[in-house]
Amino acid sequence: MTKTALITGITGQDGYYLSKLLLDKGYRVVGLVPPGRLGSVSKLDELADQVDICPVALTSADELIEAVYSLQPTEIYNLAAPSFVPASWEDPLGTLDLITGTATRLLKATRQLGLSTRFYQASSSEIFGEVLSSPQTAQTPFRPKNPYGAAKLHAHWTMVHHRDRYGLFACSGILFNHESPRRPPRFVTRKISLAAAAIKLGMRDRMSIGNLDAKRDWGFAGDHVEAMWRMLQADKAEDYVIGTGVLHTVRDLVSAAFDCVDLDWQKYVEVDSTLVRADEHFQLVADPTKAKENLKWQPQVSFEKLIDTLVTSDLRRLEAGKISPTGAAS
Repeated sequence: MTKTALITGITGQDGYYLSKLLLDKGYRVVGLVPPGRLGSVSKLDELADQVDICPVALTSADELIEAVYSLQPTEIYNLAAPSFVPASWEDPLGTLDLITGTATRLLKATRQLGLSTRFYQASSSEIFGEVLSSPQTAQTPFRPKNPYGAAKLHAHWTMVHHRDRYGLFACSGILFNHESPRRPPRFVTRKISLAAAAIKLGMRDRMSIGNLDAKRDWGFAGDHVEAMWRMLQADKAEDYVIGTGVLHTVRDLVSAAFDCVDLDWQKYVEVDSTLVRADEHFQLVADPTKAKENLKWQPQVSFEKLIDTLVTSDLRRLEAGKISPTGAAS
């Protein structure tokens, strides 16, 4: 019997890699996409013709119940969220409704229909916020520092409450930074890889960056979505912290990117203090021990390989004229 996976946020980075993984495993993949965003399905590229798209207003409990009832999904992956954390300050209420509201409505639909559907909630390391100890596990106190993190935490606890009170098979994956060539250029990883590629090709001569000492636990999106899938195949519904367990600074990232194109980054990079995030985190690093032991999950792509993949991809796109040196589509 073919399994059906329902995905919100399917047109984002994680939606792409998760869809690819599930399609390769023989799933029927259905994306719930708001009617006003159907044009974004093209971002799935070659997968657009392989997945089914169901136009649904994520803000409508009735529409979500109808969709879940008609699709009878084996698994639900709720990835719906704004993709760029700093932007959550501009619309805190909208961020809360998209993240927490969607999670609540989907969980309610699953419960009301009495389905045995397994539910994955996409949490984020942003829920840890201003940590007092590192590395972080699922038992680390949550202290979010921005509206995105607060909304993710609300959705996380909503999922936990539905699991505890109603016995739903529901899991939360607390994912640390995970990147790929599908990240928009406003993310620091793509900003840097694109700049290195453009400077190498003579299309730019400088790059401005914020805090070179900011640290992140960076992994590959393809590895992280496999952890999502493994959580829903387990015998018991539990929450997991997913990351590499290794911290790198932005300076490490810049150095690695420019090494890929045989350039000395210090000749081309300048620090701009106006680009520093006010809610910057310095000690967010995962302890993925539980995932390694229980799920037999292990990241496959190293930090160096990840950065090389980003830079190589941007070199190709620039040479093909698919993007501009600043990241805009051509």
